[in-house]
Amino acid sequence: MRIRIRGPGGQSTISLDESATIHDLQAQISKQTELSSYDIKYGYPPQPLHLDQFEPTKPITEIGTNLNGEQLIISRRETEPVSDTSVATATTNQIDSNTPAHTAGSQRDSSKPLSLSRKQNTGVENDPPEVPSPEHAGTVVLRIMPDDNSCLFRAVGSAVIGAMDAMTELRSIVAQTIQEQPEIYSAAVLEKAPDDYCRWIQTEDSWGGGIELSILSKHFDIEICSIDVQSLRVDRFNEGQPTRCIVVYSGIHYDTIALSPSDAPYTHSYAPPEFDTKIFDAADPVILERAVELCRILQGKHYYTDPSSFQVQCSTCGGLFVGQRGVTEHAAATGHYDFGEAGLGGGGG
Repeated sequence: MRIRIRGPGGQSTISLDESATIHDLQAQISKQTELSSYDIKYGYPPQPLHLDQFEPTKPITEIGTNLNGEQLIISRRETEPVSDTSVATATTNQIDSNTPAHTAGSQRDSSKPLSLSRKQNTGVENDPPEVPSPEHAGTVVLRIMPDDNSCLFRAVGSAVIGAMDAMTELRSIVAQTIQEQPEIYSAAVLEKAPDDYCRWIQTEDSWGGGIELSILSKHFDIEICSIDVQSLRVDRFNEGQPTRCIVVYSGIHYDTIALSPSDAPYTHSYAPPEFDTKIFDAADPVILERAVELCRILQGKHYYTDPSSFQVQCSTCGGLFVGQRGVTEHAAATGHYDFGEAGLGGGGG
């Protein structure tokens, strides 16, 4: 029996006898991940596997789930504090030198996450653009992520593991990697103490940016292309991998690019998101070209926010400020943490 284990530090494959017990499997998981307390998900879409509900001596073959050939996604249980003693198995390459300005999307006071809402008056939310891709017998579409401050983790998670609700797992991967690689993720890089950053990024209201894209791309052995709607610049994380996913960055928000099956002339997708393709061959330039074309449409609809110059209103006192710097300074001075882009309301990025 062969089972793949994907944990915070990377992935491995274990082999067990047909007579192996729950205890045997748990011991192997702890050995491979160096976690004593963890949650398990398996299948597609990922669903919980509660091994603790069985007797430790029960054979794995009798739990009602065939785990042979299955991949188990292991995440640190939130009750277990993040430790810096785990052995790093992920790549130790330096942070990508082309990390964009949105790398620092999280550089705020660590005491409490800021909540920042964006305007939703572009019409894109109700009618996302679609671009024909006859070469792939489908339509390139924008899958819009909820505005809940976890959009980056939802965008990446929906692509690499087929689950939009894996935010806690992905945040844990980021924190674990930072703890494991202090020579790379130093206070100078993070612009705050690594322990503070790890606590901060694991709160549900904290934004992710280029640092998180870099870590997740390496953890999942995939290239992540991030297209900036305002400039149409493509930033590549973990470049050179055989496969890639594509996210769309619109200033304070991330969405995902997908290829949806459709009929000629491929101008309109009809299939539900469950049939999307979100992992692409990196050697195929066409999908990326189509994604940039879609972002050009978004640019024309002004589906972006300039984080350095947009006007922000404090939801607590009503004060108006300019850009992320103005938000940060006001929060530090007043303790107000709830903001919205001036104009129509919306959810947080």
